Amino acid sequence: MKIIIAGDGKVGLALTRLLSQEGHDLVTIDSNREIIERDMQQFDVISIAGNCASMETLKEANVQQADVLIAATSADEINLLCCLTARRLNPSLHTIARVRSPEYIEQLYMMREEFGLSLMINPEREAAKEIFRLLQLPGFLKRETFAKGRVEIVELRITEHSLLENVILNHLLHVLGCKVLVCAVVRDGKAFIPTGDTMLYRGDHIYVTAPVAVLSDLMKRLGVTRRKIRHAMLIGGGRVSYYLAQSLIAAGVRVKIIEQNADRCLELAHMLPEASIIEGDGSSQSVLESEGIAETDALVTLTGLDEQNVITSMFGSMQGVPHIITKVNRMEFTGMLESLPVGSVVSPKELCSANVVQYVRAMQHQTGAAVTLHRIADGRAEALEFVINKHSRYIGEPLRNLHLKRNVLISCITHQGSTTIPDGNSCFQMGDTVIVVTNREAPILQFNDIFA
Repeated sequence: MKIIIAGDGKVGLALTRLLSQEGHDLVTIDSNREIIERDMQQFDVISIAGNCASMETLKEANVQQADVLIAATSADEINLLCCLTARRLNPSLHTIARVRSPEYIEQLYMMREEFGLSLMINPEREAAKEIFRLLQLPGFLKRETFAKGRVEIVELRITEHSLLENVILNHLLHVLGCKVLVCAVVRDGKAFIPTGDTMLYRGDHIYVTAPVAVLSDLMKRLGVTRRKIRHAMLIGGGRVSYYLAQSLIAAGVRVKIIEQNADRCLELAHMLPEASIIEGDGSSQSVLESEGIAETDALVTLTGLDEQNVITSMFGSMQGVPHIITKVNRMEFTGMLESLPVGSVVSPKELCSANVVQYVRAMQHQTGAAVTLHRIADGRAEALEFVINKHSRYIGEPLRNLHLKRNVLISCITHQGSTTIPDGNSCFQMGDTVIVVTNREAPILQFNDIFA
């Protein structure tokens, strides 16, 4: 497909990397010539220096022949004008805009047609939603939801003396007493799809799938704490903190936000009257101790500096905070973070990038395309949700008779609202929801792509 990416900051760069890997014809637009030169050196793309909201620049990018335009500059207004202008030049164009300001969200949903928006992405709002979900079921490093909330894939780390240490997956049911499936393992920085003979070792990050009720039982058997979050401390008062605080307060959680900028503190105090807003340096040990870090149930580090977030999270771990979440913008850090006590790691740009990739894939293959896509194992694997239709192959055939591509696993089947972990005798029927996990060696664009 022919795709234009306007604005090549953190989100634009992540999209350029992902979409170029999937073989799309890309044109990137940015006003910074240094960024344009970087793109041309790193990726097989056409890069144009200019104002992405001007007709002249969009025509130079050949918007009339493009399939998708993604406006991801740092300014909401430029993104909206870019989409509006592009749709005027190409009425059949699919347009995606990054819109970050809370003030615009409601009116844009009402005016999507007027602006010609096919999809809106908000990295900060997506990050806040992900963090809130993690805090709702503390104990897991990450959670991805499928089948309208009936199924989840969660991330766990195998620690010393864990019930799962040195366990062969074929023996998992006997050890745990409940049926779950380990669908991916990250070991020494590499992700792979395990087999029944795979043994789990201390330090492994594993991705487990099961119905939600079974995962609750798994937590009890593993001795993972499930104490409800009553108090949360947020470091940094940016947009993610604002969106997250709204959700936490609505759920009855007491929220304390530590922010350095005095003007921003006043804004937050006005927008979030139920929260405690503290003007101070959230990376200062004395400030954290005086504000009661040792007594808080959850610490979420949300400043704009990855290094500061990591260090503050590590200090929180030393103080015994039960639940820690760290926001990281540069995902190249994640390999280094796997062995550090920073809790769950959330990347706003990666969450939004996955949403855009799913939209683009669905455009390519409207029939049989994934209805949900989650990138797991820090982007080294994907979990996709498909609905079985009349074009799906092998309906009613036992799974033991199917030949799947290498590093592809069917992890869950939901039939008439009932979810099962499949075995060789299982099969899928018309209308079923099927969860597929792959290590991304080759993109899975539609359900039939999983078969060899």
